[in-house]
Amino acid sequence: MGDQHGPAVLDIYRLGIAGGNATFEIEPPTWERFTATRMPGHRWVAVDRAGAVLGWIACSVVSDRRVYAGVVEHSVYVHPDAGGRGVGRALLQALIASTERAGIWTIQSGVFPENTASLALHASCGFRTVGTRQRIGRHHGVWRDVTLIERRSPAVT
Repeated sequence: MGDQHGPAVLDIYRLGIAGGNATFEIEPPTWERFTATRMPGHRWVAVDRAGAVLGWIACSVVSDRRVYAGVVEHSVYVHPDAGGRGVGRALLQALIASTERAGIWTIQSGVFPENTASLALHASCGFRTVGTRQRIGRHHGVWRDVTLIERRSPAVT
């Protein structure tokens, strides 16, 4: 994922926000803020043969405490027109490979329980449900739960 992908990445993020079940955010950040808060070695785009961005994945550090150096939180977004084509799986596999090469042992995320497609995708890629954070935040004035998921790498010991 490079600066040339910025507009498309933020457009896909905007579409996910509009869908209502992807994030608590109400608008995407600026590209500068986005890149400043995502780890450079662990962000990917999926593109078609014409170079159009179909989806993206990126992660952020969870904490600056040394004990959590191997734990990241990720987001994955697929353009609605590209759903069901294996884009999300390819992106997750790329992230898993890059984080394992870097010695990262846990990838985590919070997913709205209503986002069943995301939960199924993550489960198929080795993520497990840790639990549900009930009424963790308000989204458009409504309390929402978040399912906490994680993947512990079997390769990083």
